[in-house]
Amino acid sequence: MKLIEDCTVGIVGLGLMGGAIALALRPLGPRRILALEADGETLEAAKAQGVINQGLLMGKDDPTIILGQCDLVFLCLNPSTLLRFLETWMAAFRPGALITDIAGIKGNIVKAVERTLRPDLDFIPGHPMAGSEKGGFANAKHCNFQGKNYILTPLAQNKPENLEFLKALIHRMGFGRITETTPEEHDRKIAFTSQLCHVIAAALIDCEADTEITRFGGGSFEDLTRIAMLNAPMWAELFLENKTELLQRIEQFEGSLDSLKALITGGQGEGLEQRLAAVRDRRSAMNG
Repeated sequence: MKLIEDCTVGIVGLGLMGGAIALALRPLGPRRILALEADGETLEAAKAQGVINQGLLMGKDDPTIILGQCDLVFLCLNPSTLLRFLETWMAAFRPGALITDIAGIKGNIVKAVERTLRPDLDFIPGHPMAGSEKGGFANAKHCNFQGKNYILTPLAQNKPENLEFLKALIHRMGFGRITETTPEEHDRKIAFTSQLCHVIAAALIDCEADTEITRFGGGSFEDLTRIAMLNAPMWAELFLENKTELLQRIEQFEGSLDSLKALITGGQGEGLEQRLAAVRDRRSAMNG
């Protein structure tokens, strides 16, 4: 793989994460940053700000013009859109290109990619653990990568030099810790650390109709519900794509909630205190 300074980088989908990736890459000095995006105003803003060198409008312009030039491509799309894009434009990628993604599930994507990927291309599945409750390119500057986690689920056929290139690039973009795992392990753990959290935040807001209740917030409510201001189409898709793992995590959470409810119902102060102390100690023992 070339040095990043010698690479033309393509970004497909210039929303919150695609824009944040472009912003993180720009100071590293790639030869060019090109983008494919469905919204014309976003493309114009990205060009006007110097974030990208060239952009084409998906659904109108020919993606071959950009994909045929790129040494490295970030697919910043929802899972179903990503798979449709690859299926439609597989022939358009530059021979030898390195492709990666940012999707929040990995199992279904990896299975589909392994069936259809051109043998001269290298696809390394990835998932940056960063984001913001406010979406879109306009908020990309608020998406902080510094010290955040990044998950990779490499394929058996990935070229070692491409994997090392991508890991080094991820660190240079500001991420602090890279974890390599299987697609299955990714989806099992993400169901807990990300998807379940969004379910809980959504349920918490869903159960209270008083929009003035924030007058009584002291930080806990705000911390717990920030992510309820979510991208509804994207998160609905992620929940359903990973529903087997997510449902198991919801049931796991329901079991803990029922146990705490029983202690409170029974007025078991000592048992409740012990349970809360155990929870505190477990959280302290968790990394990060």
